[in-house]
Amino acid sequence: MLSSVQNPRLFLLQCRFHLHFPPKPRQFHSSAVVRASQMVTEPQPQASTTPPFSEILSIRKSLLSRQRRAVEIVQDYLNRLRQTEPQIQSFLHVSEDAMKEAAAVDRKIVRNEELGPLAGVLVGVKDNICTVDMPSTGGSRILEDYRPAFDATAVKKLRDSGAIIVGKTNLDEFGMGSTTESSGFQVTANPWDTSRVPGGSSGGSAAAVSARQCVVSLGSDTGGSVRQPASFCGVVGLKPTYGRVSRFGLMAYASSLDVIGCFGTSVVDTGILLKAISGHDRFDATSSKREVPDFLSQFISVKPVESKPLKGLRVGVIRETLGEGVDMGVISLIQAAASHLEELGSTVTEVSLPSFSLGLPAYYILASSEASSNLSRYDGVRYGKQIAAKELTSLYGDSRANGFGAEVKMRILMGTYALSAGYYDAYYKRAQQVRTLVQKSFKAALDANDILISPAAPSTAYKIGEKKNDPLAMYAGDIMTVNVNLAGLPALVLPCGFVEGGSAGLPVGLQMIGGAFDEGRLLKVGHIFEQTLQGCRFVPPLVADGLAC
Repeated sequence: MLSSVQNPRLFLLQCRFHLHFPPKPRQFHSSAVVRASQMVTEPQPQASTTPPFSEILSIRKSLLSRQRRAVEIVQDYLNRLRQTEPQIQSFLHVSEDAMKEAAAVDRKIVRNEELGPLAGVLVGVKDNICTVDMPSTGGSRILEDYRPAFDATAVKKLRDSGAIIVGKTNLDEFGMGSTTESSGFQVTANPWDTSRVPGGSSGGSAAAVSARQCVVSLGSDTGGSVRQPASFCGVVGLKPTYGRVSRFGLMAYASSLDVIGCFGTSVVDTGILLKAISGHDRFDATSSKREVPDFLSQFISVKPVESKPLKGLRVGVIRETLGEGVDMGVISLIQAAASHLEELGSTVTEVSLPSFSLGLPAYYILASSEASSNLSRYDGVRYGKQIAAKELTSLYGDSRANGFGAEVKMRILMGTYALSAGYYDAYYKRAQQVRTLVQKSFKAALDANDILISPAAPSTAYKIGEKKNDPLAMYAGDIMTVNVNLAGLPALVLPCGFVEGGSAGLPVGLQMIGGAFDEGRLLKVGHIFEQTLQGCRFVPPLVADGLAC
């Protein structure tokens, strides 16, 4: 079946990232931690082992107790943004109204008015999510200076919760890329090592949170665009279940795969942000009418590991994610994370997803096919910068040729080819059949386990330019994440350690996958995991000196 799914380029991708699976199940013991420690960078002497705390709850407490004013908090973040932005380049646009909005929060406090749950919290928004008061370009020259007439539903809910939108973050053009190098405007750098990429396509949002330029941020995830940058930048990233968050106002790439996701420096902050943007929306027929739980109630404080807070939890390690093609340092850290979950009381076993390797080629056929349709609206007439021409067909062609970047053009061509007469059944239809197989594989695995774990990416952050001229190698980096989108499931990525690289090591992310609409369980397990992880402080050296331990 695989050969009939792939076109030649995608078949090469599969061959180049072939995984060999061990014949016997692995056993996860505490010795894995020792093996991992030999692979990772030793914690820096100045690093604190204090577990992450909630920036959102800390800000709220300081405002309600009147220890600090909102304008002081916002000014601190804006100062850090100005200091670090020349090196990082996370933002395409920074709001001019942040201080005014902060002052409005302070006036509410003086009048003893009720504050929203995100009052005074600075939020970065990926630039493919519409904002009425700032440009929304999708990272593309074709939409340069475009200002929507409305807020995306997720943005409106943030504003209703009291959040301050600090600016629009950089991305790969229309979300097509894994490094943020295919942005039409600038290349974003990784705060842990500015010679490396932050991942993509939501690289700007991940880098902004990592560099503490904002408290939390929104990204979008079509095939891993929240989770892979979270791993590369050492922050928490959450991809919700398809339908949990409204897509209204999100520029469509692949409509059956796109979701709006969350970044934070802690699991708690990520859960609070998800709560704020979730819920049914009459403007999005695919949004779920399920009641949104109080994710904050899932979080419990854990002190000793010996208390076994995860007793009874069944964890499955996906065998296909720990084979050839994955860096040994990454494998060691995931094995160490599995051992840590065992120490916390969970039962860890190895599971196999037989359709796992089929997901990558199927994803790129489906996503490119949907993109070729969705991006047809950018023609210089309905949307997009117009190039003058004497004939209508020339106007269309010239406007798109000048407005779109190389990566977007390539994916449009791939998708148009897959949907063309005579090839639809061979490619698109077969890819949909593979999608069904992927969904069944996950259902079987999650019937036997509460959560599944894997790396979020097969390696740490690439050097800038390393993958730019080798798109197949870049696509192969999505192997760990695309299957989750095909199945429509939620997944949480949180940092679990470092491998050697840069001046202070490069972070590695652990991916936790749950059943549909089971974000609450993922957040609970992730919160316990990060509280009990010892010896790591995920603050990049670029900003560590200016932050309290």
